[in-house]
Order: sequence, then structure tokens, then C-alpha cells
Amino acid sequence: MSTQPTPHRGTAELLTVLRDHEDVKREAEVASVRTIVAWAEVNTVETPEDAATLSDGFVDTGVPIAGDGAPLVSEFALMELCAVLGRSTAGGREYVGKVLETAYRLPSVWQGVLEGRVPVWRAQRIADTTRLLSAEAAEYVDHHLATFAATCTFAQVDRLVEEALARFDPETAEERRREAAEGRRFDVHTDDAGIEGTVAVDGVLDVADALDLDAALAERATELAQLGCEESRDVRRSMAAGDLARGNQSLGLGHETGAAGLDTRSLVPHERGSTTKNRTTTTSRRAVDLHVHLTDTALTTDGVGTIGRLGNTRTPITTQQIRHWCSAPGTTIIVRPVIDLAGHEPIEAYEIPDRHHRQVRLRDPVCAFPHCNRRAERCDTDHAQPHADGGATCPCNLVPLCRGHHRAKTHSDWGYTILDPGTYLWTSPHGHQFLVDHRGTRDLDHDLDRLDHRRTHRH
Repeated sequence: MSTQPTPHRGTAELLTVLRDHEDVKREAEVASVRTIVAWAEVNTVETPEDAATLSDGFVDTGVPIAGDGAPLVSEFALMELCAVLGRSTAGGREYVGKVLETAYRLPSVWQGVLEGRVPVWRAQRIADTTRLLSAEAAEYVDHHLATFAATCTFAQVDRLVEEALARFDPETAEERRREAAEGRRFDVHTDDAGIEGTVAVDGVLDVADALDLDAALAERATELAQLGCEESRDVRRSMAAGDLARGNQSLGLGHETGAAGLDTRSLVPHERGSTTKNRTTTTSRRAVDLHVHLTDTALTTDGVGTIGRLGNTRTPITTQQIRHWCSAPGTTIIVRPVIDLAGHEPIEAYEIPDRHHRQVRLRDPVCAFPHCNRRAERCDTDHAQPHADGGATCPCNLVPLCRGHHRAKTHSDWGYTILDPGTYLWTSPHGHQFLVDHRGTRDLDHDLDRLDHRRTHRH
């Protein structure tokens, strides 16, 4: 180890050096996957018997390492390649398969890899989700990721793959839905109860049921805090579950006393239901809040390949599932008017009305800070120009920021400018700039450096 003193370097210089090292690493990774594709071209086989396939533990699945349309590569040649790569045969199969899946079945993502816009590891993660899709479904995924592959979350990729499966292989999608429904359960592990006085609970629920349960627990936990309970939020939610079980839940069953003996009579709705001694029983109705793009007949006909979206979770939902939810007794269907996401409706007050919150969250589903993916529902709504300085309380001046990034914007040298509704130019404390819009985050400094590099090599 060298004993020479390290010259002092400032933060800005260290960040630049680190970014240069990352660029070198990315270029090496791109060169490596290019070479693997070239290797595959000279090591293809014609028959599946000689081809490398995926393995499930110690069992060969018989499934080619990449999807339909990618070349079959020699099993024995692949063993040699894995050794050269320093990987196990099983690990090498996975890695090479995802490289070939990207190169041959996801051309837009592959082009992003070659241009340095999409990191190799990200392309691999995407490819891992598409290998079992049909060629048509994989093409659909690739088309929709053409401009978003570098910035979308993996949850978004998974939802897109599920949507492609439902569109192009609806029979398999419906079979999976039914199998998942058969796997629903709710377990209370009373056999494991000990002297501590607690037990574990876990389960798998229908999404609509889970949302109803989560909302009930959240509301009851809030009520307990208002009644003077000083336990943490998690503890209050667990107490709320007990109240729900005993019928002491204001969303469904009201009772005089709830968890820890707290009086709940003032919080119980009495507008409907039947009254018995010391107890008021009310009925709650399911509210299905759907943000869907469907024809007016989609819910009453077979609608094969038609997809809706559940606004609560931003997940694609088949019309069969939507019909199932909406046909449940007591369901209330909420129809909301279309909102102009670029509309302006300023008010003088500092407090932000619910309609403005809703518009901002539909326009910006996640925190507007670079690379942040926290859902807007869990974020603060920031006045871009402070209200005290004349900033309007209007969707055009409101931006979702998670609590940590809101604090950074308020108390540090991080700052942003609204270029258009939903498009933000951020500047870091040391002058690095990032463009955030519906496609994700772009490092503008890196884009300029890459452009300068190309111009230098061109001349």
C-alpha cells in the first residue's frame, strides 16, 4: 500500500472522476455483449437436441435460453463460453440467454444498449421477463419501451409484460388469473403464540379486498390516534385489525369501545344499518375506483385482449377481473370525468384542494426528483414558486416531491425549473443538470459529454 499522501480533491472533481470511471465500465460491458452476440452467430445449431436450454436447479427445462426468434446455440460451445466468462454453466446460460433475448427480440432496447442509453444490467432485467412471451408479445413490450427502457421502473416493466401476455395470449392470462384466485388464503398462526402475547398473520387476498382492508385499517388507526392512543402507526394498525375482528370498526361495524377500551361512539356512522344492544351494525359498500381505457361494451362482452387499469395500483387488469369486481353485491362504481392534465385553475389560498392533488398525481405519477420512483400519492405537493413569493396554488405550479427530496429542494442548493407541466430541469449543488419528464430522468451533462466524444472521433 502506498504511503504517499493523497492530493486533496474537491467534491466536484471526485464526482467527475467517478463518472468517467463509470463510463469506461459501461463501454466495456457494451463491448462484451456485442462479442457474445457475434459468438452466437458462429455457434448456432439447427436442432433443439443440440441446443442450450435453461435449467431449473438440477433439472433441464428444455426451454431455449432465449425466446422464439433468437438463435439456438450449441450446448457444448456455451459451456466453453461460460468458462471464459468466469461463470458457472447455469449462471452463464442465464446471462447469455438474456443477451440474445435483448439483441434478437428487443431491438429498441438493444439499440439503447449499443448507444449507451440503456445500461446492460437493466436490459438484462427486462429480457428476463420477456423470454417466455410470444414473438408478437415481446415486440409489443419492446415497442412500448423504445424511449423508456433506461428510466422506467421494473414494476412498470412487469406490468407491461403482464399486459402483453393478456393481449396476445388471453387464454394463458386468464388461466393464471384463475390459478392465482385459487391461491388466496388468510392465515392466523395461533399455534405459534408464545409468552410474548403476539402471533403472526399473513395471507394472499384479492386486490380489491386487500385495498378495502388496508383502507379500513388505516382509517381506524387514525381514529385511535385522535382518541388519544400514543402507540406507533404500525401498532395502531394491528390494534385496528382486532377491532375489525370484534366488530368495532367504524367503516363496517360500530361499537361503544374499541382497542384499549377507547370510546368510539362519536366516530361511528349511524345513517344506515340495524341497532342492537350496545352495538350498531352498519354495512359498507365496495367502491371500485377504476381508471380505464375501454369501449362502452368492454365490460358486457367477451372483450378478448382488452385491458383496463386499476388506478389504485397502476396495474393492468383483464376485463374478466373487472367484471368480477363490479358484479359483486353492494359494489359502488365511481365514474370520474376526464381531467385536462394541462388545465389551469388557480386559487388564492395556500391550502391545496383535492381536485388539484388529483390532477397533479395523474400528471406526475411519481416524485419529480431525478431517478426517484416514490409514488405521488405518498409525496408532498410542492409549490414550485413559493406561495409567499407570489406562487399560485394551481396545478401548473404544483409538483409532487417525496419528503426527503422536498427537504433537499427547500433547505439545500438543489433546485428545479418547470419547463412545461410535467417537465422539470433540475440542477444539483455542484451544477449537474437533469431533465425529468414522463420518460424518466436524463443526465444532461452525460449527454453533452457523449455528444462531444462523438464529434471528436468524427473529426
